[in-house]
Amino acid sequence: MPTVIFFGGFRSDMTGTKATSLDAWARRVGQSYVRFDYSGHGQSGGAFTDGTIGAWLEDSLDVIEKTARGKVVLIGSSMGGWLSLLAAKRLGARVAGWVGIAAAPDFTEKLLLANLSPADRVALERDGRLVRPSQYSPEPTILTRELIDEGRNHLVLTTPLRLDCPVHLFHGMKDPDVPWDLSRRLLEHIEAPDIAFTLTRDGDHRLSTPPDIDRLLAVVEAMCRRAA
Repeated sequence: MPTVIFFGGFRSDMTGTKATSLDAWARRVGQSYVRFDYSGHGQSGGAFTDGTIGAWLEDSLDVIEKTARGKVVLIGSSMGGWLSLLAAKRLGARVAGWVGIAAAPDFTEKLLLANLSPADRVALERDGRLVRPSQYSPEPTILTRELIDEGRNHLVLTTPLRLDCPVHLFHGMKDPDVPWDLSRRLLEHIEAPDIAFTLTRDGDHRLSTPPDIDRLLAVVEAMCRRAA
């Protein structure tokens, strides 16, 4: 039986609805499952502003190395979609399935940098950081120049991306943070033996309503049965 690994999003943590719903399901059916916080997130130590895509990738791979043996099913939400794709490339044949939920590959370039005004770009270059309000937290989000610069070392939409496992993408058409077109581009970019895309007309970025969770659990359970 594979181990299911959940990768959270940017400034998210392992207490979110999707992570805990997967935990409850795994306990109910006896499925091996791991959720965790990257450095600077949730219960993990470190400063969020010291984080980069590469550092959070190494966090993820370290967790997998210490908690999972054999096959894994990777689930990535938002930024976790990018990190889990990078992890899948490193893990190779161990990956028995990959699920992206509002996946945001290359978001440092495609979403953060691309949406900055000329004035913000100048400020980021001058100060090394930008402070932005967050709709998900009373604390602002601090974007660092290092996060964007280092992210260029890990882009996945600029090179061939082959996954030898089933792939399923979920996205909401009313996602205000990650346009669903990014999942469509990823769908066209990935080479895999079995690819599916669930697009929810009224879905937001989190995709955490009961019907959203039910659809996610059905897909993950099927991938686990297929890999058993």
